[in-house]
Amino acid sequence: MKEKKAQHRQNQENRIIKRRRKRWAYLFIVATTIGGAAWLAAPAFWPQRPTAIAGDIAEIKATMGGFSTSILRAKAGRPITVRLTSMDTSFHTDGGGKHQFAIDYLKVNIIAPPLGTREATFTPAEPGIYEYYCDVCCGGRANPTMVGKLIVDA
Repeated sequence: MKEKKAQHRQNQENRIIKRRRKRWAYLFIVATTIGGAAWLAAPAFWPQRPTAIAGDIAEIKATMGGFSTSILRAKAGRPITVRLTSMDTSFHTDGGGKHQFAIDYLKVNIIAPPLGTREATFTPAEPGIYEYYCDVCCGGRANPTMVGKLIVDA
């Protein structure tokens, strides 16, 4: 009889331990999911400050996650150089690791090879806001992290 009670008590304790483990596992999964979603969504809620182009050279790094900056500033009539570096390898199935920096209105089109750098120099003649984008991979212009603005001041 004592043996049955001891066995019953042990079974209850085992069930309680299993329930606690399941609760902790569930809590971990929920916390990880929420944390991951928040980390991915954070750039959309914290807009970037414009990046002034130091010495008329804009350094932009591109990954499958987007451009390193989404806002650049320049002066009208002054040549600027955009140096685009692709941080992705050729093993990416979407675009093969290449990235693009293009501004249609200014006829700028730079394509950086996987893990490589390309640059172009151009002169925006008029003040305005010009959209730049990567349309080689990553969802193209539809992806908000692969689109940015060049703000040209007078």
